[in-house]
Amino acid sequence: MLGLVITAHLYASFPDLPEGDLARVRAAVVSTQALAPAAEELGIGEALLLGKGEASSGGRHKASILADCVEAVIGAVYLTAGIEGAREFVLDLLGSLVSDIAAEARLGDPKGRLQELAAQMVLGPPSYVVSERGPDHAKRFTADAVVAGEHLGIGDGHSKKEAERRAAAVALDALLNRRTGPAMGDSAALLRLGGRTPAGHETTQSVPDERDPSLTKGA
Repeated sequence: MLGLVITAHLYASFPDLPEGDLARVRAAVVSTQALAPAAEELGIGEALLLGKGEASSGGRHKASILADCVEAVIGAVYLTAGIEGAREFVLDLLGSLVSDIAAEARLGDPKGRLQELAAQMVLGPPSYVVSERGPDHAKRFTADAVVAGEHLGIGDGHSKKEAERRAAAVALDALLNRRTGPAMGDSAALLRLGGRTPAGHETTQSVPDERDPSLTKGA
């Protein structure tokens, strides 16, 4: 049911994404890494009936157990409320995550984009200062993206990679705002940066000036 809902939602909501990207987004959402945080948000861990050994070893926060339980809850919702009820539940739970991952698939890896843009602006390569907190079975990571000695973005996640990607996305928006103005500091700006350009220059399309007499006369 989870796979069905996510697949149908992706197909209907992101018609511009290539088939391969759609498959990758689906795999990323229907995964332990995505479902475990959703389970924690719902407080599923505290409701689990575990053996003493599993409970004492941190089973209530174990990603594999939490992910399995989310799928079980989705199944229960389906049995109780039918397909439409399950669809609403899944999209309420994971809809924003789907949008975030789909945006990354469309626009590219924010860390790579940040590195490319920093090079174009002659700022040097970005670096990341990462800290962690929490027990081993439920660690949280915070990354601080630094460009040319300036702290431009902070991201949080369940893994170092996730935190760095989120920090890079914030820093990328900050640099795009400086380079092109606030109106471009969003997804549209990233899409327009799809092609490589010389440092400090935007890609533009030349349009003939109809007022130029040389363009209106026969050769």
